[in-house]
Amino acid sequence: MKHTFLSYTHLVVLVLLVGSSCSNNKTTRLRDPINTGEQEPEYTWAATTDSLQDVTYTTYLSTAGNFKQDNSGRNDFNYWWNAHMLDALVDGYMRTNDAQYLPRMKLLLTGMKTVNGDKYQNDFNDDMQWMGLACLRTYSATDDPDYLAVAKELWAEVKKSWSDVYGGGITWKINTPYGKNAVSNGPATILAMRLYQIEENPDDLEWAKKLYAWEKKTLANPVTGLGWDNISQKDGKTVINKDWIFTYNQGTYIGAAIALYEKTNDKTYLNDAIKTANSTMISPKVTSEGLLRDEGQGDGGLFKGILVRYFTQLIQQPDLGENERKEYIKFLKFNAETFFEDGIGRPSMMSSPNWREKPGATTDLSTQLSGIMLIEAAAKLKEAKVF
Repeated sequence: MKHTFLSYTHLVVLVLLVGSSCSNNKTTRLRDPINTGEQEPEYTWAATTDSLQDVTYTTYLSTAGNFKQDNSGRNDFNYWWNAHMLDALVDGYMRTNDAQYLPRMKLLLTGMKTVNGDKYQNDFNDDMQWMGLACLRTYSATDDPDYLAVAKELWAEVKKSWSDVYGGGITWKINTPYGKNAVSNGPATILAMRLYQIEENPDDLEWAKKLYAWEKKTLANPVTGLGWDNISQKDGKTVINKDWIFTYNQGTYIGAAIALYEKTNDKTYLNDAIKTANSTMISPKVTSEGLLRDEGQGDGGLFKGILVRYFTQLIQQPDLGENERKEYIKFLKFNAETFFEDGIGRPSMMSSPNWREKPGATTDLSTQLSGIMLIEAAAKLKEAKVF
């Protein structure tokens, strides 16, 4: 089955006009690969994500309460993958209000600390930010103060890595002053804003503003809005790595812009998010024929799911123009339908890193989580009558 998303004319319009849409071109309908007729397959988003959640929990859970590397018995502990596992469990709980998620989330919170040497602090600032973000979402969903306490503890650690090197920014790893990444600043901006939403501490808002301003000035392409991965030192010279353009960096930049816009009403932030989203849909660095590209397994397996999370938030932003909203819905729906038909192994319910192909023998937790995040997003948008 061949999937198509955007016509050549459609691509040109999106490249030239930020925020515009082309209503004359229609996406080719996806067809059931098993059905030779014209009947459109039934996309059971909620039921499918329930299955993905249950299989993931039973397959990847370790005896320590954290989640394993893969479904083939490798038990390595990946801190930031586990943080996103907590995020995925929150998705399930918020969608279903099913109390079974509560002990699952709490076991992961305690298991993370146990496996991480009886602490939540980590050498990598982005790891701590991911955990802080997941904890704040869990706190907002449950009112359990344990999650808020962990998030605040981690935020205090993260802020220690801000410096004036390169004019500001937070380092990727603690005590490494010459390496600063999009992934250690975009999520930090969102973390600061979520804390501000909960506690209304103006210091958190100021942190978010200066973090975002630094990332925009230093690591965002001013023409396309796409985020470059990092700035570092090479042979005594300052170098920006413009070759590494990953899906998750676009997602967190969009998420940071949305969070700031919602509290400041500064339209510049929303316009930034729109520019990046438009480029995300057409850049060959990020997509392939309208589908978010295969970034492999390992850490890369998680990248697309993170983009989907914040792209969904942009779709649901009330002040987004309807032309943009229609284009973003079309893009995300195409990805979700393609993955639903082609990228899920059945009956295993394992996810593929390539959403056009069935998974192989081994699926990393990171890859599985991106599949959950995509179908959870589809279920949310279906419930909101967007899909």
